[in-house]
Amino acid sequence: MDGGGWSAGGRVVPVRAIPGRPARDTRLDIVRGWLQLSIFASHATGSVVGAYFIHGAWGFSDSSEQFIFLSGFTLGSVFARKEARDGWAAAARDLLRRVWRLYRIHLMVFAAFLGVVGLAGASVLPGEVAARGFGPLFADPWHALPGAALMLFQPDFMGILPSFVWCMLALPLFAGLAGWMGAWVLVLPLAVYGAAQGLGLMMPALPAGGGISFNPFAWQVLYLVGAWLGARALHEGRAIDLPPLWDRMASVAALGLVLYGVWVKLAWSGVLALPAPDAATTRIDWKPDLAPLRALHAFALAWLVARFVPRTADWMDTAPARWMARVGRWSLEVFCLGIFLSWGVASLFRLVPPMAGRMLDVPLILLGCAALGRFAAWKERRAVSG
Repeated sequence: MDGGGWSAGGRVVPVRAIPGRPARDTRLDIVRGWLQLSIFASHATGSVVGAYFIHGAWGFSDSSEQFIFLSGFTLGSVFARKEARDGWAAAARDLLRRVWRLYRIHLMVFAAFLGVVGLAGASVLPGEVAARGFGPLFADPWHALPGAALMLFQPDFMGILPSFVWCMLALPLFAGLAGWMGAWVLVLPLAVYGAAQGLGLMMPALPAGGGISFNPFAWQVLYLVGAWLGARALHEGRAIDLPPLWDRMASVAALGLVLYGVWVKLAWSGVLALPAPDAATTRIDWKPDLAPLRALHAFALAWLVARFVPRTADWMDTAPARWMARVGRWSLEVFCLGIFLSWGVASLFRLVPPMAGRMLDVPLILLGCAALGRFAAWKERRAVSG
């Protein structure tokens, strides 16, 4: 009952009305679709499109940060609604079922990618198994196999799904504490992030030296802040509601940081001779530990999209926008297929002469995007018919 409450040790804890299911945000689907195509292009190593024609090429953060933030935002809203309707325990059980599904998907992708890379290494790409980081499975299987099961052994492309699993496992506790602490709960992910930056807090890698692609103690800040905002948007109708002056100041600061990222990347790429910090010494865009400027840049982009891209607009009903939104609605499945397609494109670049690779670059990226779009359409037809 709205306005009612129950007593816990003399403290009255308010009971919120059960929120209705929010309407699907087409804007977020379109953004997720773009993120998946950007990830595919960036993973196609050697592609000029992936190196220069996606937003991640001109800022401190890339699609990975937005992918994790938006996933936290979405699942935070889902968890909050389930918790309000059925209680925290039911919401936690539902989340654990989602975690188990994602963990199984990760293991299946791991095994399938190992198979594809192994076949290529035995035929057209000698040494590919070692080059993609799968060598320890054969050199040290007693450590590599448990490491793979624990998601602590991460060859190429095998790091982002474990980061989702770990972040999702933290969500029930975080959401439970948020009910007691309110906005102060954000101190917790920020403190853990600070420990990752200042104290070197990180997950161990198995086999030793393999490395963790996305340090979960750092990357969790994007997911959990996103989850808190998603829950707030569900209950309050808006994730952040600032006074007009503060809203404008936040927008100016976000735009300034995004433009600074463009400035630095223009200098680093040599496109323009501009003064900029040295990437090799400052590591201001260091990805595994989510350098502070990467995190701030990701939040800045999310703020600008939320403030200046409307939830609904005429252009969202055009065929290209509907196509992009469909890709976004099946982002997990598209991401998994994109791993194989991007590796295939990158491998082809290594097999053909450089001039042929340059000629094939744009057609292959467009063909890959079209294949991902067709795959998303097939998934949607199956879902509707099933």
